[in-house]
Amino acid sequence: MPELDRKASTIFAGKVVRKDLVRKVKVGAHVPVFVLEYLLGKYCATDDPVAIEAGFKVVNSMLATNFVRPDEANKAQSFVREKGKHTLIDKVKVRYLSDDDKYWAEFVGFGHQHVHIPDHYIRQYDRLLMGGIWAQVELRHEYDEEARGKRSPFWIDSLKPIQLASFDLEEYRRGRREFSCDEWIDLLIRSIGMEPSHFDRRLKLLFLTRLIPLCEQNFNLVELGPRGTGKSYAFQELSPYAILLTGPTTVANLFYNMASGKIGLVGLWDAVAFDEVADLQKMPKEVVTTLKTYCESGTFARGKDALSGAASLALFGNTNQPVEIMVRSSHLFAPMPEVIREDMAFLDRLHFYLPGWEVPKMRIEYFTDHYGFVVDYLAEALRELRRHNFTEVIDRHFSFGSHLNARDVKAVRKTVAGLVKLIHPDGEMTKDELAELLDLALEGRRRVKEQLKKLGSFEYSQTSFSYIDAETREERYVGVPEEGGRDLISTDPLAPGSVYAGAVDDQGRAGLYRLEVGCASGTGKLRVAGGIDGTMKESIQRAFAYIQGHKVEMGIAQAVDNTDFHIEAIDLLANRVPCDAGIGLVVAIYSAIRKQSARPGLLILGDLSIQGNIKAVRSLTEPLQLAMDNGARRALIPIENKRHFLDVSADIMERVDPVFYSDPLTAAMKALGMT
Repeated sequence: MPELDRKASTIFAGKVVRKDLVRKVKVGAHVPVFVLEYLLGKYCATDDPVAIEAGFKVVNSMLATNFVRPDEANKAQSFVREKGKHTLIDKVKVRYLSDDDKYWAEFVGFGHQHVHIPDHYIRQYDRLLMGGIWAQVELRHEYDEEARGKRSPFWIDSLKPIQLASFDLEEYRRGRREFSCDEWIDLLIRSIGMEPSHFDRRLKLLFLTRLIPLCEQNFNLVELGPRGTGKSYAFQELSPYAILLTGPTTVANLFYNMASGKIGLVGLWDAVAFDEVADLQKMPKEVVTTLKTYCESGTFARGKDALSGAASLALFGNTNQPVEIMVRSSHLFAPMPEVIREDMAFLDRLHFYLPGWEVPKMRIEYFTDHYGFVVDYLAEALRELRRHNFTEVIDRHFSFGSHLNARDVKAVRKTVAGLVKLIHPDGEMTKDELAELLDLALEGRRRVKEQLKKLGSFEYSQTSFSYIDAETREERYVGVPEEGGRDLISTDPLAPGSVYAGAVDDQGRAGLYRLEVGCASGTGKLRVAGGIDGTMKESIQRAFAYIQGHKVEMGIAQAVDNTDFHIEAIDLLANRVPCDAGIGLVVAIYSAIRKQSARPGLLILGDLSIQGNIKAVRSLTEPLQLAMDNGARRALIPIENKRHFLDVSADIMERVDPVFYSDPLTAAMKALGMT
């Protein structure tokens, strides 16, 4: 037996199971993994192949005789009637009917909605009332003689949830101390059914990050990636304390039902996961509004009451494009539904963005044949750890850099706390081990922040996340592979007729466009491509009218009269910020006619009136920050904006050279490097 299997089966005797046995039974049984492992841990917790085979037969026999398939419901009901008593493994739900003033249990597989249940089970297991639980139930058939309303011949004599009766956290922590950090991570990876030898260290940590909502209260996780990577597996199979929503829901179901006075899912479950985040688009708008408040503070208001919940949230979604294309053409929240895709207040409340595109699609060889925790035992450990707070462990060795605001710090602390609970449940770790977790937490939060910056709001511009060693005072910066879509502005010369133009709207959001002008023989007409409308179309038409009126002084009269100009504008950030691109169009047409490229790495700002008066931009800070983040070397700026340079930070001025102009022709000539 391999060393890790030997240690696991010795130190956690009866609490580990061979995962290949689970898969063998799972193929023929439609029950959750924690149900199977409960049975296998009970009957197959040994190294003896003969005993394992015998236990295997017992489990298969129990599933064959006690587990009821929905299409065999009538047969099972008849069997209970003839036998008088029978033990079932089924999912049990309970609802209260006011007409009968009575609680009724519903058996999903057994197919009966009116089964008598003793009230003490409802008080003991309140999840019966919301979503239901899997349980081993002893069912009795007896004529109902005392019924005041609905009659039912089925009675519950015994109900035992398929989960541990008790859990000792200190025993779990003592067991952890017998393993090295690498061994413990591998054991956790095997506990979720994967073979760690196929994955590098980073990928193992990403797998564990998926479990943070199960052990950290009010943690908000988002994972967007390709299909088939097991995003929602942990919430569907690994814990009886998590619920996976596979369709639209309501405020009453999710938060609080004012009619019945019952708390919703966030008060009854440890974690609530949305299997397909696109379903939010189909839900009432108040769901998203309430969700926004809940994600921030764990509280929400319904009616006159302010309520709270401890459930963590996980949002899963599928990407349809490679990440490289998303980064260059839009942002990494593009797969989100429209209702939250550009809701920056909501997105800013997400604590960690897990890069799902780094997780491989599941293949047979990735599944383990070794020992891992019975998932029910692991689920109890994670649930118990939710009561403990590890958010201050970072302060032992590190402090945060200046670019992290209060919401960033909260997100990073909660992520690190969750990873510590998973990997170091006793809170003991080396400085290097803590730094590794802090690196990952900062990266996941920065990925959220980078996308908010790309959406165009200057308030999210500070994304140079770092942490400082308390002893050496050395500052370490943490990046993300995407780096916010840098180099959208090419440092190589564009083709003649192509320029970059920027603008800022009245809400402080910056936009970035590439204008492309194509020339064809004609009579001096302007043809605007579809997609250009509103204020941008008006500014382009004004600029072209100015060119028509001043073509002689600009020295391009003959070319303008004999050419038709086709204009296209590409929204590089896909944030639909309107752009007053009048000067950009003048430069683009001048460049196309002269057949000379604009200077490389140049961003053009400013607009003009029909008479050629220069219109300054509202603010320089946002567009110049955008220019710097996306590779610009210089910016063409109206002279009227010179006074705004006092607001521009020193690091922007060091990296982006200002080029001022006072009239359209000067702007065109400076842009082409002719003066």
